[in-house]
Amino acid sequence: MTLILAYGAVLLSFASGLFALITNRWQTLLAVSHRRIKKYFKIDNACWSWITKNLDEQQFFATLQQAVFILLGLSGMFAVLAGVSVLIDKTVLTDQIGLGLPWLPWHVRFDSLSGFFYLIIGIAVTAVSLYGPGYVRAYDEHKHPFAALGLFTGLFVSGMLLVLLADDAFFFMIAWELMSVASYFLVAIQHENPANRRAAFLYLLMAEVGALSIILAFGVLASSAGGFTFDALRDATLSDTRASIAFILALLGFGMKAGLVPLHVWLPEAHPAAPSHISALMSGVMLKVALYGLVRFCYDLIGTVQWQWGVVLVIIGTVSALGGILYAMMQTHLKRLLAYSSVENIGIIFMVLGLSMIFMGNGHPQLAALGFLAALFHAFNHALFKNLLFLCAGIIHHQTHELNIDMLGGLIKKMPQTSLIFLVGCMSISSLPLFNGFVSEWLAFQTALQVDVLNNGVLRSLIPVSAAALALTAALAAACFIKVFGLIFLGLPRSHNSQKAHEIADKGMLAGTTLLAGLCFLFGILPGIIINLLNGVAKQMLGETLPNDTAFNWLWLAPVSADKASYSPPLVLVGVLIAALLSFWYLRRSPETKTMRRAEAWDCGFGGLTPKMQYTGSAFAMPFQRIFARVWLLDEQIHKDVGGAMNLNVTAIHYQLQVQDHSWPTVYQPIVYAVNTAAKQVGRIQTGNIRTYLGYSFVTLLLMLWVIS
Repeated sequence: MTLILAYGAVLLSFASGLFALITNRWQTLLAVSHRRIKKYFKIDNACWSWITKNLDEQQFFATLQQAVFILLGLSGMFAVLAGVSVLIDKTVLTDQIGLGLPWLPWHVRFDSLSGFFYLIIGIAVTAVSLYGPGYVRAYDEHKHPFAALGLFTGLFVSGMLLVLLADDAFFFMIAWELMSVASYFLVAIQHENPANRRAAFLYLLMAEVGALSIILAFGVLASSAGGFTFDALRDATLSDTRASIAFILALLGFGMKAGLVPLHVWLPEAHPAAPSHISALMSGVMLKVALYGLVRFCYDLIGTVQWQWGVVLVIIGTVSALGGILYAMMQTHLKRLLAYSSVENIGIIFMVLGLSMIFMGNGHPQLAALGFLAALFHAFNHALFKNLLFLCAGIIHHQTHELNIDMLGGLIKKMPQTSLIFLVGCMSISSLPLFNGFVSEWLAFQTALQVDVLNNGVLRSLIPVSAAALALTAALAAACFIKVFGLIFLGLPRSHNSQKAHEIADKGMLAGTTLLAGLCFLFGILPGIIINLLNGVAKQMLGETLPNDTAFNWLWLAPVSADKASYSPPLVLVGVLIAALLSFWYLRRSPETKTMRRAEAWDCGFGGLTPKMQYTGSAFAMPFQRIFARVWLLDEQIHKDVGGAMNLNVTAIHYQLQVQDHSWPTVYQPIVYAVNTAAKQVGRIQTGNIRTYLGYSFVTLLLMLWVIS
């Protein structure tokens, strides 16, 4: 039954894409079928005229769109049920599908690891299915046909689910390419914009380079195995050198899709180009599929984890976490900011996964299980709050037609429900208590604090530095999202669009975001629900689970032991509620504070507040810019308009700041230059002279005869 649910999720997502394709031609199909329908049902001309006259084509098309998202929502629900079922049963289900190469059918494996990521995808797809109908209604059907958007969305979800089911290298790469190519078309859906075409090309280029690296990694394993099935790859005997080569290739391929620094440059380009619900799936879910690939490859296929790999992941993860949040801090485009924030969170996940590898390689499997669980739990939490924030960004864009946070403001009065939901996402991603982001980062810190069990002096120095960087990352993330929420929802409206904004009327868009916000709070208060499920994943992959020192593990978290550290979210919630009630009672009993007085904000004597008096995003980030100036390539210009006698009066000041990623000039521009130079050299063989081309053919023929003989 569990495997049927897993297959059903794939088939329903695929069916949603095919059904979306049909919607583009429904008018033609009806027109062609008019005569047949009339003849078959024996409808007279008068009745048929009444039917065609009263048929609301716009409403009919909206119904078809809703049917597409209903199928997608059913796919998400099936994925959730399948994932929860296999996580509870802790079973390993296998199957074969008669597709693929003649001598290699598609091998299927559905286990706890696959089930956990099925759960992540299912929740996100369910939320998107509620959100999507209202969001796509604003698209111009002639410019951006719903058929293309719906088709590639269904194929994209199908590809991600199939990656999780694949149990051989060929099937894995077919599903991986389906996921990558379908998402490319979704990024390029608004192709009339040159920036979107560039972003889509960059994404596809890096996705294919990453895919080649993954193929080479599988090739290293297959060279020592008896086939390309994962069972054969698991049985391969590898030397430490070959295993490390395979790990580096896998890290390059999966890290490129995950967005690790310096392989992250496609994220801030592709995410703003895609529709918001697609950006949510790409950032919240697709990056986790890349994490799944690396975990499957290292912990399952290679099997023997080396602690040196963990050091690599810790260093790269630390750089990605700090770099991602610092770049996010400087952004004014909301979706670019969220994209860089994904780089930060992926860095945290890989850093903690590296700690797991270090402890595993040094003979501490229980601490390795703690790091493994913390990494996967943060991946689950990031999927929730990042989907939530991207969907909220879509609502903001839908209502204001603006994503530049410097042009927003005052939306808390215009859009109170959206502001509350967005606030939950900001608090979750800032790792504040009572929300899910805090629990996973607390577990990450608990993993790093166990460094005293290691005997290696280098590791005992490296891990505390990474833990300090993690603490700095958390503080910067809180500052970043204080900026985001304050500039968007507080203060005065900074533009006409934000002044005229109002709450979204579509209940589905609010329902999708409310679902995710509720889960962020639920798993912040009761994290034991997910941790108990993750214990089964750790048992399967590492052969070890967390200790269970308390009988009330739903009430207390004691990841190492109750004596060392513990955390009780329900008790913290009770304490917060008691403090709030006491504060309310105290304020109500005092005559001076019993009634609330409303008045205009103090204008410092300037005669009334204006939007120009408010902080901008650049002004808010200025202290961080001064401290971390070397992190970015900054082009800061100040222009003054002067007038009056001898141009002594300054009439206006214009400030311009451009922030560029170091990765472009350092890594990618030299590659572009080298490729262009090589292409020019190769181009010299094109002389345009027929005798030269005949000479090439003659030399080639001689070489072939020499080789064959």
